[in-house]
Amino acid sequence: MGELSPLFRNVFTDITGGIVDHQQMGRCARQELDFRDCMEGYGWDRGLVRCKHLLEDFQECQTNRKQFLRFVAMRRERDRKIACGELSKDRAYVSPRMDSY
Repeated sequence: MGELSPLFRNVFTDITGGIVDHQQMGRCARQELDFRDCMEGYGWDRGLVRCKHLLEDFQECQTNRKQFLRFVAMRRERDRKIACGELSKDRAYVSPRMDSY
């Protein structure tokens, strides 16, 4: 990504270059690499349009935003069912069966 590259390159920028990426952490390394490869192929302007889906995957891996919003929606639905009397409090937080997925 061009905005993170140093103005000049020396031994210190090479040593600290890994701080701004996710390649050492492992969890989002694959998504970051796919996004950067796509951006390198298309360039900055076209890459922001053509590689948008890869950027969204990378951002989701970093933030887990969709996963958190899904959790909040399930919690609200559970609270709504408890308030309406559809679900009793003693059954409210029972874990699903092991093979329910």
